Amino acid sequence: MRLPRTRPRSLAGQLFAMQVVLIAAVVAGCAVFAYVSGSAQAEETAARQVRVAALAVADSPSVREAIRTPDPSAVLQPYAERVREDTGIAFVTIMDTERVRWTHPDTSQIGDTFLGNTAKALRGQTFTETYTGTLGPSIRVVTPIRDGGRIVGLVSAGITVDRVSSQVREQLGALALAAGGALALGGIGTYVINARLRRHTHGMNAAELSRLHDYHQATLHAVREGLLMLDGRRRIALINDAGRELLGLGPDAEAVGRTVDELALPAPLTGALLASEPRVDELHLTADRVIVVNTRPVVGGERRGTVVTLRDHTELQALTGELDSERGFTQALRSQAHEAANRLHTVVSLIELGRVEEAVDFATAELELAQVLTDRVVGAVEEPVLAALLLGKAAQANERGVELVLAEDSLIDDGALPPSLAQRDLVTILGNLIDNAVDAASEAPEDAEESGAAVSAPRAAGGPAGRARVTVTALADERELLLRVADTGAGIGPEAADEVFRRGWSTHGAGRGLGLALVRQAAHRNGGTVELDAGPDGGARFTVRLPLGERTAGSAAGARAKEVTA
Repeated sequence: MRLPRTRPRSLAGQLFAMQVVLIAAVVAGCAVFAYVSGSAQAEETAARQVRVAALAVADSPSVREAIRTPDPSAVLQPYAERVREDTGIAFVTIMDTERVRWTHPDTSQIGDTFLGNTAKALRGQTFTETYTGTLGPSIRVVTPIRDGGRIVGLVSAGITVDRVSSQVREQLGALALAAGGALALGGIGTYVINARLRRHTHGMNAAELSRLHDYHQATLHAVREGLLMLDGRRRIALINDAGRELLGLGPDAEAVGRTVDELALPAPLTGALLASEPRVDELHLTADRVIVVNTRPVVGGERRGTVVTLRDHTELQALTGELDSERGFTQALRSQAHEAANRLHTVVSLIELGRVEEAVDFATAELELAQVLTDRVVGAVEEPVLAALLLGKAAQANERGVELVLAEDSLIDDGALPPSLAQRDLVTILGNLIDNAVDAASEAPEDAEESGAAVSAPRAAGGPAGRARVTVTALADERELLLRVADTGAGIGPEAADEVFRRGWSTHGAGRGLGLALVRQAAHRNGGTVELDAGPDGGARFTVRLPLGERTAGSAAGARAKEVTA
């Protein structure tokens, strides 16, 4: 039977065990050091104490006088006992130069020979030693007694080692109590700290934390959705590669630690990132992208920060615009098919009435008008995407009673546009400008009858003056591509000139106001500019200029051949 695998101890548990062992070792080391130093200090103190007592007795005049008497013990024994009791030492022994005791705490030892070394004292020196005498091991000092210039006796004062050890033991008890308190306090503090660490690490061990960190880093770099984490002070705590790309931050730019205000983002996007309430699927525009923003505060008793996710909807928004254009084109074709059926019925009816010539003239006029329309667009704009867009928009405009005019100076040769200029951006720019212009022109007062032509040259002086009209200029030279759209609408006031490119600005109510923002974004993405001024027909005129790179040799040769042919 296979035994279950034991889970390694958590990081907090490992740190707790290590800290307890470390604290115990430190406390034990401190206790041993204190004991050793205390023992040495106690011995030093005892030696100093007995030395002072011995020197004091040896320098006492009464001692020298007593030595001159026939019976020194009678005077010196009471004196020595008083000194011993007053100083708290073990013994004070006064002896002659032959080491015969005159005093001793045990009176029976008086007259016996002193046990210890006296040679240095007889030479006039004071020394300290540890010796085992009648009272057991003791720390003693031996010093000479001088009378004039000669040594007349010796004094030995000492304290037993047992008494010194008892003092050290008393100190050791207090030291052990302090060490135990320090160990308990350290253990409690370590437990509290590690309990908090266990909460923060969720009980994981070091290997699990390391593996979690590796997965975390791999996930941040692998996920294509932008991830941004802000702390409580709205500073960037974490950002992944996709987030840097979507916000326009370089891979080497220092982002962590910066506030959101320092990123130079559009004001609506900055407001969304700084908002205290959650944001769900909000659409925002940066200089180059359309992003969807979701935010959620991180709350745990207090506001700790915000988690932000960013999704790139630039391509999706462009595809949506293309889909809308195709849908409008389809509706326009359906309407034209219905109109063609009506005209075909008219031709059939004229033939049935015997008016064949009138039927031929009617049908021929319609065919010529359609051919002129196609020839005008295809001849001036040889870029297939733009030509198809203009034909489709012309049909849509015609359905709404607006005439789409292609300026006489429009000319885009085939191959004039470099591959770096995305066709999708061209559709975004020109399609949205034409849509807005058609909206503005169709809302303007109309007092002229509708014309059947959808795209024509600029109107001559004799043409209908009240016809709603949108004029498009598309011109490419060696340096730049010029796209200009003017309408006969009411125009845009100077006070709204700066706001017209802001997302959400619209005169058609909520849910609109994205087209011009996308136009400016696409132009900026390709290094171009967008300008707004008053058009020659009184409406608004938008001018987009996109710089063009070097043409290929074949394209340039083709352009020169066309100029020669022209």
